[in-house]
Amino acid sequence: MFLRATTDAGDDPAFNPASTLRCVSSPTMTTTALEVRGLTRRYGARYAVRNLDLDVLEGDVYGFLGPNGAGKTTAMRCIVSLIRRDAGQIKIFGETDLVRARRHLGAIIETPCFHSWMTGRENLQRSAELAGLTGKEVNSEVDRVLERVGLTERSKESPQNYSLGMRQRLGIARALIGRPRLLMLDEPTNGLDPAGMREIRELVRSLALHDQITIFISSHLLAEVQAVCNRVGIIQAGELRAEGRVDELIADQVEGRVVEVSAADMEALQTALATLEGVKVLGAARAGRLQVHHGELELPDLNRMLFEQGVSVGALIPVERSLEDVFMEVTA
Repeated sequence: MFLRATTDAGDDPAFNPASTLRCVSSPTMTTTALEVRGLTRRYGARYAVRNLDLDVLEGDVYGFLGPNGAGKTTAMRCIVSLIRRDAGQIKIFGETDLVRARRHLGAIIETPCFHSWMTGRENLQRSAELAGLTGKEVNSEVDRVLERVGLTERSKESPQNYSLGMRQRLGIARALIGRPRLLMLDEPTNGLDPAGMREIRELVRSLALHDQITIFISSHLLAEVQAVCNRVGIIQAGELRAEGRVDELIADQVEGRVVEVSAADMEALQTALATLEGVKVLGAARAGRLQVHHGELELPDLNRMLFEQGVSVGALIPVERSLEDVFMEVTA
């Protein structure tokens, strides 16, 4: 079957969202949608991806994160067989034969491209034919995916007349031909304005929730990933640095609680904090404040202990950690 992948060459409820860290809870889902073991891709002496392991469970909205140049797109291109891998094994819903596995897979890798002399509908019809559909099946499937991404009314126009967000949705429509069980999206919100980002975010949520499609999505927009993904993998220099549930990774990076402490005499504050058992200063002072991991110590007790050492505390502000904090710590 035709692989629904493109390259430069050719409101639902939200999900609960430096050594290798695995933080996988006991999931209710037992089927593995995508299993990657030891994936390696070299360009000469340089490793773009090195010994990469990933586990995407059926039903996941899985965020694939990493700095620019970390190897995200290269890994995805290997997974969908757009480029060869030097080593490693890939299973898609248990299939190691990626030709057979393609029936489960839809993908947009890099920027989706279309024939400008065709309408949006004609582009999708051509893709449906390449996917092996014939006759009435083609129009029925094209109607379905156009409606699913909200482009029915604009389907008779050339993609050249579409906004960037509409072209991304047309790309997703093409990837949905054949009803894949796993959808891989490479930076789908890249370059979009806030309205376009929201459209894609809500579409991804809906596809996962209502169509029961497992989503694998790469991005460098961490707030977007935290809003839509339940699990993530973070890579740097082609190697996995962290993988697990978003909420567990956020909680696991620093055990206990974090608070920002400000005082008129920052030097006295740092000296006093160093004497308190179970209290740890996280990094240097910024904007007259210190981030402090206070463990099991309650804030009134922390304030009292500092006062007893002659420190006048200006503020104690609880810090809610985010996926961005995890990302910065893992890739530092």
